[in-house]
Amino acid sequence: MQTSIQLKNMKFYAYHGVLPQEKMVGNNYMENVNFTADISKSFVTDDVKDTVNYAEIYDLAKAEMAVPSQLIEHVAGRIFTKIRDAFPQITALEVRLA
Repeated sequence: MQTSIQLKNMKFYAYHGVLPQEKMVGNNYMENVNFTADISKSFVTDDVKDTVNYAEIYDLAKAEMAVPSQLIEHVAGRIFTKIRDAFPQITALEVRLA
């Protein structure tokens, strides 16, 4: 059974941007990750190894946000790739970064 999960309004302070001022001062960013996966085994087992570990997704997002980039599109793409690589059971994934 496919289940959709949302991690909403994750807040990060990071140093992204094209202009020198953006890289020096930094800015607040809000991130949402939505995914679909078959996690039905966890319904029965109540075991984190049978689901997608949301704490690991947060940690992946946080690590990528800490790497300065010129474009937030680039950051979002890196986060998307890291999550897909770490959790192949995810069948649909959306990363929103503002």
